[in-house]
Amino acid sequence: MSTTEQATELIPDTVARQIVLPEGHRDNDALFDAYRWLRENNPLGRAVVEGYDPIWLVSKHADIMEIERQPDIFTSAGAEDKGSVNPILANQAGDAFTKSINNGSLRILETLTYLDPPEHTAIKDIALDWFRPTNLAQWEATIRDLAKASVARLLKTDGRIDFVKDFALNYPLHVIMSLFGVPESDEPRMMSLTQEFFGTADPDAARDDVEPLTPDAAAKQWVATIQDFYAYFEKLLQDRRANPRDDLATIISVARDESGEYYPNEVAYGYFIAIATAGHDTTSSTLAGGMLELGRNPELLAKAKADPALAPHIVNESLRWASPVKHFMRQATQDYTLRGRDIKKGDRFMLLYQSGNRDADVIPDPDTFDITRRPNKHIAFGYGPHMCIGQHLAKLELRIMFEELLPHIESLELVDDTKMIQTNFVGGLKNMPVQIEFTR
Repeated sequence: MSTTEQATELIPDTVARQIVLPEGHRDNDALFDAYRWLRENNPLGRAVVEGYDPIWLVSKHADIMEIERQPDIFTSAGAEDKGSVNPILANQAGDAFTKSINNGSLRILETLTYLDPPEHTAIKDIALDWFRPTNLAQWEATIRDLAKASVARLLKTDGRIDFVKDFALNYPLHVIMSLFGVPESDEPRMMSLTQEFFGTADPDAARDDVEPLTPDAAAKQWVATIQDFYAYFEKLLQDRRANPRDDLATIISVARDESGEYYPNEVAYGYFIAIATAGHDTTSSTLAGGMLELGRNPELLAKAKADPALAPHIVNESLRWASPVKHFMRQATQDYTLRGRDIKKGDRFMLLYQSGNRDADVIPDPDTFDITRRPNKHIAFGYGPHMCIGQHLAKLELRIMFEELLPHIESLELVDDTKMIQTNFVGGLKNMPVQIEFTR
């Protein structure tokens, strides 16, 4: 490759840093400006940021889908050596720390994110039927009761709340823990661990037992939080094997491999952690993001209140708009040509789902929050084999909440600035101070 070709591939440092560094995600406007610059000027470019391995930033919807549908060419786990790559972007110091305490492997969790087919398929199948819409239908009444209770508590306030901390975070957590079979008394612990899990780069989410501001602090917090999760879920695992119940935790706990033996405990832990974290944090970010836009656009709020049938479309548009899962990483297992670029075996890719969901080639007028958008070809849940197993549950929770909440909201107005969670992985609004006027 010539020097000229390399230069055309290279993303300007300011753009690369805005997207790659966790602190770049504190400024949502600047972040989405950077995404837009990529799509318009260098949709598949190389980012070279100090402290990180060089990576390709994938900003276009079509390219993300092309990579996602070919896990044999673009691996999540590592080609020859499983656990040799990290499916979540970390700095070099963080990956080095993870390897140092994990026998040289970056596979710190036995969960779907770190797996490729056929191993990925076998593990996914453990709970796949439970997450199908036909099974989830039996839980709709339970979820609606939980939504009604959340709304009832909200209506007892004077409406001046932090919508994220006082409302949006609690409902999805309560739903997933109830379906999971975790006691309500343990939900505060799950909330705390989840915020630590996804907020490893956010100073406000730092643990007391991790030294702040060190290059590998995020990895240390990640590992410490995982160990705390393990300690909690070991008790849950053993209880469900000894006393099976009609809940999701039992299905995962008693699953057996082809030889008829229980899967290793780490497989259950990985499932439990994925459900306890992504099962509520992404949903709360989507709920908050959608309500913020409805509050900013009173005519949309009025339209939503007037037509309850719009609820599923509000859900999809909120998912597209918030895209709380910001990226996953992939690595090429062979040479490949993508968007005219010569990809080499071993190259790594950061799939920018937020950018793909603002791609005008697929999403008309992408910077407008449109609750009547049909079709809505968002990829907020990913695509291909790694498409989120919990997508139908998330959509069900959100639809029910919009159906129960919107009839009671006359207006929603921001009363102070919002902040974003400092993370390049999973997250959204950190706070949302509002004044809500209720329709009584």
